[in-house]
Amino acid sequence: MKEREKFGSRLGFILVSAGCAIGIGNVWKFPYITGIYGGAAFILMYLVFLVALGLPIMVCEFTVGRGSRMGMGKALDTLEPKGTKWHRMKWISIFGSFLLMMFYTMVGGWMLKYAFMEATGTFVGLDGKAVEGVFGDMLTNPGTLTFWAIVAIVISFGACGFGLEKGIEKVTKVMMIALLLLMIALAVNSAFLPNAAAGIKFYLVPDFGEVAKKGFGNAVFAAMSQAFFTLSIGIGSMEIFGSYLDRKNRITGEAVNIVLLDTFVALMAGFIIIPVCFAYGVEPGSGPSLLFITLPTLFNNMAGGRIWGTLFFIFMSFAALSTIIAVFEEILAFFMDIGGWSRKKAVGVNFVLITVLSLPAILGFNVLSGIQPLGEGSNIMDMEDFLVSSNLLPLGSLVFVLFCVRKNGWGFENFLKEANKGEGIKFPHWIRLYMQYILPLIVVIIYLKGYYDMFSGKSTAVFVSWMCFAVLLLFVIFGVSIFTGRKKTERTK
Repeated sequence: MKEREKFGSRLGFILVSAGCAIGIGNVWKFPYITGIYGGAAFILMYLVFLVALGLPIMVCEFTVGRGSRMGMGKALDTLEPKGTKWHRMKWISIFGSFLLMMFYTMVGGWMLKYAFMEATGTFVGLDGKAVEGVFGDMLTNPGTLTFWAIVAIVISFGACGFGLEKGIEKVTKVMMIALLLLMIALAVNSAFLPNAAAGIKFYLVPDFGEVAKKGFGNAVFAAMSQAFFTLSIGIGSMEIFGSYLDRKNRITGEAVNIVLLDTFVALMAGFIIIPVCFAYGVEPGSGPSLLFITLPTLFNNMAGGRIWGTLFFIFMSFAALSTIIAVFEEILAFFMDIGGWSRKKAVGVNFVLITVLSLPAILGFNVLSGIQPLGEGSNIMDMEDFLVSSNLLPLGSLVFVLFCVRKNGWGFENFLKEANKGEGIKFPHWIRLYMQYILPLIVVIIYLKGYYDMFSGKSTAVFVSWMCFAVLLLFVIFGVSIFTGRKKTERTK
């Protein structure tokens, strides 16, 4: 059997895994959602939930990878007790990885396109309305969207094609170090803008009165959801890197390092964007348009704005590409582990496959804009994003947790033994009851709330139908976790 690839260094593992966790959502969503819910008060709640939710699930995912030495194609098959059906749950990860790449490659292309436009002076002299027109023109041009999506795909598969250590680790190390340096430079620049101090105060000084205006319940759930989704857990993109990890260090310490790095990037994104908003009188909670319309307009009014705008979107491109590379590796590992394919063959086939699968999201903004799967104003990308973010990520996370704690799964003792091999922070035994009962319940609440938020404004029939579908998927997950292997157990008594 061919020896499993390994990281060349611990730093490589941390930066590659953090690169997967650090995506576009960290950079644009965290600052604007912080703006909506009152600044630093929201950040405090977010940090609490990051430790309570994200960290233990990440430990589960890494540990399954290291314990099995396989990607999600064979990880559950390798670790599950004989006669159980946990391996059927691997399709959540496989479908999730493909679905995510069906639109995320396009969004990565947007970042590359915007970096190119900033560098070549496309936005120079344009007002906000004209900048909005540039964004609209880009979306309505399928050729432009396809070209830049393919650029993102070529770069990412190019890195994967050279293997783990010589390709993914080497390329992601450079991107992540450059990303961190760019963030620091951009944050320093933002700090010296007029009225930036007011933005920094808003960001750093908790104001629970501001939270109360939006509703504490809404703020708590927003913090919980952001903490859950920020780490890219649930579809195996972390598990694959756990499968390449040696046993010199305990999993918990490695996960803590990645969570800290992910949090640092999210917080620094706020230091870049929020002072800029205060300096130019822009609402920091203005949503996705902040990234593609407002910020390019603000860079136009800033001294050296063309340079800062170029650096900002290069930084955004690195954030997107590091995630794409990580998920591509999970997809490639599926074909290499299951089919015994060479890395070269897996890259060639999936390059064509991902390119073709990216077309519906691209065409959904132009040729297929009449298709509105989630109701008026939605598009194909919205549907794909909903299926990943509100379905496969939480359901996949639920599978990882249940598999690691249930006796008919891998079992908590086996999980704990693998997680605590090596040196560093131990995963505590006392957390078992929390992981068995409370953590799954929280994930279920997040999952169902996502459906409620999406469909509560629709007709009663649509709302009830989708909620029934959500509950049905939960019945499948819990049905497997509770009943799989029971008949065999009963026969052996």
